[in-house]
Amino acid sequence: MESQKLNTKIDHLFRKESGKMVSVLVNIFGSSNLELAEDVVQNTLIKALEVWKYKGIPDNPSGWLYRVAKNNALDIIRREKRSELFDFSDPKRQLLTSEYTLPVVLNNFWESDQIEDDFLGMMFACCHPEISKENQVTFILKTLCGFSTKEVARSFITTEDIISKRIYRTKEHFRKNQIYPTIPTGEELESKLGVICSVIYLMFNAGYSASHNNMEVREEVISQALFLGKALLDNEKTAYPEVYALMAVMCFHSARLKSRSSDKDEQILLANQDRSLWNVELINLGLSYLAKANEGDRISMYHYEALIAREHCISPTYEATNWTAILAIYDQMLTHKFDPIVYLNRTLALMEAEGPKKALLEMKKVAENKHLKKYSLFHAGLGEIHLRLNEYRKAKACLNEAILLTNSLTEKAFLEKKIKELNSKLS
Repeated sequence: MESQKLNTKIDHLFRKESGKMVSVLVNIFGSSNLELAEDVVQNTLIKALEVWKYKGIPDNPSGWLYRVAKNNALDIIRREKRSELFDFSDPKRQLLTSEYTLPVVLNNFWESDQIEDDFLGMMFACCHPEISKENQVTFILKTLCGFSTKEVARSFITTEDIISKRIYRTKEHFRKNQIYPTIPTGEELESKLGVICSVIYLMFNAGYSASHNNMEVREEVISQALFLGKALLDNEKTAYPEVYALMAVMCFHSARLKSRSSDKDEQILLANQDRSLWNVELINLGLSYLAKANEGDRISMYHYEALIAREHCISPTYEATNWTAILAIYDQMLTHKFDPIVYLNRTLALMEAEGPKKALLEMKKVAENKHLKKYSLFHAGLGEIHLRLNEYRKAKACLNEAILLTNSLTEKAFLEKKIKELNSKLS
């Protein structure tokens, strides 16, 4: 048991620090040597495992890892400085060619502030606009979060071969475009920060969604999304209101994770969840982040989502939920930008606040929307409205359509169970 606890502690530490080490080493070696940076980190982690298993985890494990990685980098530069492996023409790397300045300059790369800046810079690099969203998330999980190719494949419910191809394409993009870990400034920072937030939220949703039942994988992906968000907040350059709002959203949703499925991995809707299982500490953390988010003069969609999630989290029961307040928040969201998914969620809130008849009228307004027609939750929601109106045959047809459109085994099982209940009413 003690050995298992040690392995778990080491694993979490490695995930936290591996991305930082890769980021610094890419800054030292250049983006064309990203694989070399990963090799150095891998060798560092292997050495840590060998030493720590016998001597125990040192008092400053992060410092121990950085020191070993720095020494490995020092050896490689000394061995290869006359080869064409590194481009020393860059001003900040020129002093790495001299034995007199090499150790001092290399130490500067491993200063704590520089490490944090390089890590955030690598996040921005991974979210380059020419890299697809799925490749961005894949690469961040692999490079900055310490996930193996197999673990990334499990989190996306796909094959290792597909993940390997995504990673290869992204590395090629880094190499060809000479992308370095850099935090942008001014308007460029604000614009790219929005991309990073969307990628982190996409990662979070990949873990939070019920598309797979492996709770260990889901919790690890969620944990890494929270870790990346916290890294943005810990640096004054990127601690913007929308980041606080994003963190609030993720905390509120994470707090409810363990109540969303049964011991048999069956999906449990919000109305039926055991609220005693909700994580009060995460809810309070979300409330503090939301308060911080509201101190600025910038309003994002994450603010609205956090406000809605807050209403659910502070309500003692489903029946006591302030649906009127939630409707008002959805209305504000839609004044900024029409989003069919937001409209659908508003309609389902309307059903709770004012009944299924009004909700059905709203659904009919968007029934031909090409995006919603391909969205399983649209048909599931419409089925629930018909069910509440006692229109069982229409409800069944909608639920069958929802089953055809979802890839989630958990969601399919939930919908099939509802159809069985409907069949008893139709017989």
